[in-house]
Amino acid sequence: MAVTPVVFWYGCNMARHGEIIRLSTRIMEAVDVAAEPAGGPGYCCGSPQEKNARIAEGMGRRTMEKFNESGREQVVTWCPSCHMNMDDFMAPVTPPAFETLHITELLHARREMLRPLLRHPVKARVFLHGHLGFNGRVAVNDHVSDLLGMIPGIEVVNHGLLMPGHMCSAIAAVPGALAEAQRATLAAMAETGADTLATIFHSCHRETVALERGRKFRVVNWIHLLAEAMGFNYTDEYKVWRNAADPRAAIGADRIAAVGDVAFERLVEPELRRPAVV
Repeated sequence: MAVTPVVFWYGCNMARHGEIIRLSTRIMEAVDVAAEPAGGPGYCCGSPQEKNARIAEGMGRRTMEKFNESGREQVVTWCPSCHMNMDDFMAPVTPPAFETLHITELLHARREMLRPLLRHPVKARVFLHGHLGFNGRVAVNDHVSDLLGMIPGIEVVNHGLLMPGHMCSAIAAVPGALAEAQRATLAAMAETGADTLATIFHSCHRETVALERGRKFRVVNWIHLLAEAMGFNYTDEYKVWRNAADPRAAIGADRIAAVGDVAFERLVEPELRRPAVV
């Protein structure tokens, strides 16, 4: 199969999870997809400014123009919000010169190429942290379950619990909703005997990694599990920072100084020190 050049649009909020971006790119490359990462504020879908339609439209239009100018025939998405915004208001305003695929669709379509690369057994009983909201557009829950099921040693447990919304950020603003979802997840894991909680999206990963504290299971992203089975080394730095007794010490003074102590104190540290929501 010829190498397929794509843009890997990872969105605005994935910067905390650089290893997931890098691992996703490596995994796509392993199945003959040349992925050019694109994300951050310069590639915003406009959703952070949805209260101002004019600004949101301008941000979305600029992103679409960059994708069109790339000359690549496919844009592979990560974030469900970005994917839905592409369909709902970006593409209708600025016609795309490309096809949009979610990363789970792309890897699932190439799963037979991926299968022989999953050479390293990963012994785990996995509970998949699925949501309902995006699954109506892309069968992400089934795609991820199928992909993880190809890994030697992994058993994906079938419980049926799905969270509301498209990812955890959609319910975090509703009083009590996230805590209720977390409690239901912990109960389902206990019921099924799962020892691994596998998240699908980034906001879910951020909200659940702290559940490891004092418990005998680990929280990973589905990309982490594929990477382990392929023999890729990685460190989930966000989880290390979030679960550290002192996030500042875990990150290090030099890295904090590089971004600025005031910015770190106001924008990053409160999130890292927030108690687990249960």
